[in-house]
Amino acid sequence: MIIKYQAPGACPVCGHPLAVTRLSCQHCRSILEGEFASCRFCQLREEQQRFIEVFIKCRGNIKEVEKELGISYPTVRSRLDEVIIALGYPVDKTDRQEEAEERLEILAALEKGEITPLEAAKRLRAYARNKTHR
Repeated sequence: MIIKYQAPGACPVCGHPLAVTRLSCQHCRSILEGEFASCRFCQLREEQQRFIEVFIKCRGNIKEVEKELGISYPTVRSRLDEVIIALGYPVDKTDRQEEAEERLEILAALEKGEITPLEAAKRLRAYARNKTHR
């Protein structure tokens, strides 16, 4: 049995994208050499590829992605933004989105038992105070 490793998308030395220069057919053993463009998704880090796979499997349903990966809503949004940026697209975060994500992070920590209800209330009040003083 031949073990196949996943080709890296970025140079381990400098981090720039790698060029595909050789392709081979496993059936007839033909070999093509040249410089070929690799797919954009292949250039994502392995964990980003895994995230996209789960996201597609869940048909973009963020709640399902949360369950599948065991992460909070803000973490799903953050990872999605990372992938969007890695693919070369801009991410426009409005103040309203950032506020909602901050509040959801506090509520997620409360739900997981990482903070007490009193601590959550203090953080939400502090966040609201800081927001009005910007």
